[in-house]
Amino acid sequence: MHGRTQVNIDTTTPMRDGEHMREVISTPDAPRSPLYSQGIKVGDHVFISGLVGIDVSTGQVAGPSIQQQTRQALTNCEAVLHTASATLSDVVEVGVLLHDYDDFAGMNEEWTAWFPVDPPTRSVAKLGAVIPGILISIRMTAIHA
Repeated sequence: MHGRTQVNIDTTTPMRDGEHMREVISTPDAPRSPLYSQGIKVGDHVFISGLVGIDVSTGQVAGPSIQQQTRQALTNCEAVLHTASATLSDVVEVGVLLHDYDDFAGMNEEWTAWFPVDPPTRSVAKLGAVIPGILISIRMTAIHA
């Protein structure tokens, strides 16, 4: 990991049981937008927004291949997890959105390098928005005690 890490805590939004606070997770090591939080932590649960394969060091898409963009999207998710004191081994569920279903095999090729044993549950669907150059978006849910 490189760069600064920032964790913003929103103490104004307690959950229904009044015990867990909502933490907004933010890091410069993953793409950011004012339209969504990179991650939210509530108790032991960490929810990571759908992140794409943009390399924050260049501001550009990581490459033209699904493998390159999958690798970068997972790197971005990992950066947010790390900021929330979680790791990929804490991930229990992943949602993948693909621009083109023909990229499924290439995405799986990179996926197995990151989750070689006991991977989290996963769903894959078609990416609805057309974003020039973007082939994949990955969101995650982790449980970290």
